[in-house]
Amino acid sequence: MIVLGVAGGIAAYKACELLRLFTESGYDVRVVPTPSALRFVGAPTWAALSGHPVHTDVWSDVHEVPHVRLGQSADLVVVAPATADLLARAATGRADDLLAATLLTARCPVLYAPAMHTEMWEHPATQANVATLRSRGAVVLDPAAGRLTGADSGPGRLPEPAEIFAAARTVLDRATRGLDHGSRAFSLAGGLALDLAGRHVVVSAGGTREPLDPVRFLGNRSSGRQGYAVARAALARGAEVTLVAANVELPDPAGAKVVRVRTAAEMRDAVREAAATADAVVMVAAVADFRPATTSATKIKKTGSDPEPIALVRNPDILAELAHDRPRPGQVVVGFAAETDDVLANGRAKLAAKGADLLVVNEVGEGRGFGTADNAATLLGADGSAVDVPLGSKERLADAIWDAVAARLPR
Repeated sequence: MIVLGVAGGIAAYKACELLRLFTESGYDVRVVPTPSALRFVGAPTWAALSGHPVHTDVWSDVHEVPHVRLGQSADLVVVAPATADLLARAATGRADDLLAATLLTARCPVLYAPAMHTEMWEHPATQANVATLRSRGAVVLDPAAGRLTGADSGPGRLPEPAEIFAAARTVLDRATRGLDHGSRAFSLAGGLALDLAGRHVVVSAGGTREPLDPVRFLGNRSSGRQGYAVARAALARGAEVTLVAANVELPDPAGAKVVRVRTAAEMRDAVREAAATADAVVMVAAVADFRPATTSATKIKKTGSDPEPIALVRNPDILAELAHDRPRPGQVVVGFAAETDDVLANGRAKLAAKGADLLVVNEVGEGRGFGTADNAATLLGADGSAVDVPLGSKERLADAIWDAVAARLPR
């Protein structure tokens, strides 16, 4: 059962779409709005969409002790939007309405999706409250940047419901896997064991494109889905995530800082800049090995004669540069190797040549790897280890990668 908490902000209407995403995916959802939230979206709407009655105080259905029962029975609590007031009350342990009381009794993962004006989000009091909640194991997404109420713009916008939903499923999936393996993946304070809390990680995703002319380019079939899964998994484990995305047509993962690039040279600059403060770098992106030696300023025309051969030059080897010139002691560097034949032999040779700590080797081809919802890989370690990750969701592979990275990070 999922508890969807809704605080009193203008973005409360977006929680209706989030609720629909949960229910259409088969989840049983109980909506717990604050009294202020009902000024934006009424109780009949929440009841109709969830199929359950809606209350805001502890005096309804007293015989069931709802403020205790909801927290004890929930598998996940999601608060969207989480206003500055709600974050403050949660951080200080207030229990002055049903949602705040439920948060105190929750013994499951808790995910907050903040939404407020930029000045409120950036205020030291709010940042201190967010830090407190994160220190207890709660996942607090950074808000998106964009149009706010009225003409204001800036950080503070509620992430898109689909991305909150994706983040929630990642958190819930990780907690479920922890229980399946006999370990409690969350603390008695209602939080996950966030092994990447306080860490800054950089993830690259997508495929670079090297222009031939204003119309054509040399590229590859990478969709960016695996890299985005790696970014979401890191966010669910408490990390600050910088995602360098090359030519990806996917919504930004909620809470990640996304830097968009096109070419290998642009990716090199963006990754190296972000890596200067990173504890780990995971290079999932398919970076072009070569680029045209010259780029035409106008479209190359078709003529009666055979076309001129295209001369290529080698692109910078971003993974090798990162591995051999690490800006921070103890930084963990992970590469990806997409192979079509002799997968493990080629992977071991690449790992040795690049000098990375880990190499994720996967077989690609028609219907495998690129653009699919699932993946299989072997995680090769510079220490000689090899961990097979069988075919499953790209989210499962992402979590296996962070398990390996977390084990190698300095304590």
